Amino acid sequence: MRTPQRPGRPARHADGSSAQVVAFVRDLIDRGRVHPGDRLPTERTLAVQIGVSRASVRAGLRALGAMGIIRSRQGSGTYISDAPSLASEPLGLLAALHGFTGEQMYEARRVLEVGAAGLAAERATPDQIASLADEVASLHRIVAEASGNPIIGTLVETVSALYYDRRRRTAEQASDRDLMDAADAHRRIYQATRAHDADAARRAMHEHLLRAAAYQAQEAAARAMSHQNKKRKPS
Repeated sequence: MRTPQRPGRPARHADGSSAQVVAFVRDLIDRGRVHPGDRLPTERTLAVQIGVSRASVRAGLRALGAMGIIRSRQGSGTYISDAPSLASEPLGLLAALHGFTGEQMYEARRVLEVGAAGLAAERATPDQIASLADEVASLHRIVAEASGNPIIGTLVETVSALYYDRRRRTAEQASDRDLMDAADAHRRIYQATRAHDADAARRAMHEHLLRAAAYQAQEAAARAMSHQNKKRKPS
């Protein structure tokens, strides 16, 4: 028989203790007790406040870290993230589990990044425009930030991180023509943003993503052909 709990004393479920930690931090945020950049109490203090073990606190903090809610700083403590972010690992697991295709990821990028480019052209600050000129390699991230909408910026960064994680495996196969076209597209996106021409920025981003998708389709076909040729060679 299960031993009844004493009246007035909450039940302690080991498997739910980490969820209690997440709920506790969520409550602090909802009540405005903590804000972006604030440091959370120590593990020991949280364990006492919530009524769970320190191991449960660590498990709960890991879950919050995976959500992008908190960040740990070595030797300093645990802080509420000062910028909205979504960790790419959960999306990567979903992609593996449900078989997200490269085409689906590109479609998601087009929906998000074309819209972000238009907003960036309307809202980008002088500093953000200067960053676009100086950091071509980070253009997509900066455009997302310059959209002025943190939800769009967070989604773009998360989906792009998942895409580029896969892209790293084949990036060395990109041709010089591919790289030159990408640089030219980035220049046109920058120019449209600097001119605050939202239509031109959306069009330039859309064309850039479509062209990049076509190049990668060619790369995939070349890899498939190479694989077939290797299989045909006598051992």
